Amino acid sequence: HLFMSPPVLYFFVKPPHVVWRGRWLSSIKSHLIYPLIPQPVPFVTPLKDNERMDAILLYLLIGALAGLLAGLLGVGGGLVIVPLLVWIFLQHGVAMEWLMHLAIGTSLATIVVTSLSSVAAHHRRGAVRWDIFWILVPGILLGGWLGAAVAAVVESSLLQKFFASFELLVAIQMGLLSGRGAVFRGEGGLSGVDAAVESGREVSSRIEGGVVGGVIGAVSALVGIGGGTMTVPWLVWKKIKIHQAVGTSAAVGLPIAIAGGAGFVWSGWGVEGLPEWSSGFVYWPAFVGIVVMSVLTAPLGARLAHMLPALYLKRVFALFLLFLSIRMFVG
Repeated sequence: HLFMSPPVLYFFVKPPHVVWRGRWLSSIKSHLIYPLIPQPVPFVTPLKDNERMDAILLYLLIGALAGLLAGLLGVGGGLVIVPLLVWIFLQHGVAMEWLMHLAIGTSLATIVVTSLSSVAAHHRRGAVRWDIFWILVPGILLGGWLGAAVAAVVESSLLQKFFASFELLVAIQMGLLSGRGAVFRGEGGLSGVDAAVESGREVSSRIEGGVVGGVIGAVSALVGIGGGTMTVPWLVWKKIKIHQAVGTSAAVGLPIAIAGGAGFVWSGWGVEGLPEWSSGFVYWPAFVGIVVMSVLTAPLGARLAHMLPALYLKRVFALFLLFLSIRMFVG
């Protein structure tokens, strides 16, 4: 008699509309809601408490160094963040096959935050050419996403060699050409001594802007940078004034980081061998430590830039990049 009572019977013999409603809600949960919730995957070798604390301190130090260099030399942190993260992840047991993917994805995520303040500062000074920005953005977004998708199917060792080659070219450009009027700029600002270039040829072709933006976005996503090392020289070659080239490049770095970072989250979702507190190929503890310290130390670097000889500092930094590139080449 108790089993056949209406409240109990309802759980065993549900009306059709209740059954279909339950299936519909279950489908929404499994296909739309659950994939958005990060699913922690343990380290290959779990970290002890003291190792976790050491890792947090190292992330803070990387952020401090990246912010200081951004303010002091005008270079973005990606060229430094990626190799240092690779070393830390390797020490803490992350699977070898995903070392570069995790480092690049995390680097791109940090650029999303750090580029916002840079874009705002350049916009207040009227140094962002938004007309050029919108011409480049479609190609940037497509290239950034495709670059992340390609990286997902490329072996970590090949990504490492590609990054080392790119960093070597940047070191040569910065060390040998910085004193000859060449323009170099990382993800964070200007590094060059050219006088302002008079405006001449305008970037008016959307086809050209789409192609150039696609190449810049794809390469930047593959190495985890904001693209300034390519954007500024191209804009200066197009006869854009140097301060506008720098400001526009800072703005372009934001969609590069968004598209590339989102692509690395998507392509790395559900991959085994990643640390807990990661979403795809973005590791959030490293992201927080780097962002917090880089924001604090960038103003200090900017003040030191007015007190120290910039040209010699750039050449010293070029040697540092050369060292990092060699280390990446040899593993």
